[in-house]
Amino acid sequence: MSRALYPGSFDPVTLGHLDIIHRSAAIFDEVVIGVLSNNAKSPLFSTEERVKMLVEVTRDIPNVYVERFSGLTVEFARQRDIHVMIRGLRAVTDFEYELQIAQSNRKVAEDIDTLFLTTSLEYAYLSSSIVKEYSRYGMDVTTFVPQLVAEALRDKFDGKLLGGNKNG
Repeated sequence: MSRALYPGSFDPVTLGHLDIIHRSAAIFDEVVIGVLSNNAKSPLFSTEERVKMLVEVTRDIPNVYVERFSGLTVEFARQRDIHVMIRGLRAVTDFEYELQIAQSNRKVAEDIDTLFLTTSLEYAYLSSSIVKEYSRYGMDVTTFVPQLVAEALRDKFDGKLLGGNKNG
């Protein structure tokens, strides 16, 4: 059985993430989405909220599983007997950063490879940070994230909007 890990913070999950998840699920028998719980960061959504959203938006993909983790990604992969990590690339700047991470991971975990998937062109500009910024100003983000996530963002920022535009 071929298994892969797609790790990330997914704060929040975007349609670009889902593109990578769907494509990974077509390549591997099983894909584990590892939702990073990192106390050093201040995510908008709690780890539990991010896991819940990912479970909901991937429920139609039978070979995808969602788990939270903390600590080193390579250790999480080893604990699950996974030897391939999936990383999505949008631009050259992503590649430089992700290559450095992949090489350092390979140095400490020779048994784990990194597979890079380029994001489909329709999502190449998209990031969780952009989605949060638009949401913070009351913009409609339903073209960037699943409806469930757009509603969760609206709930997070309700009453705390920095701008007045609610139509996008």
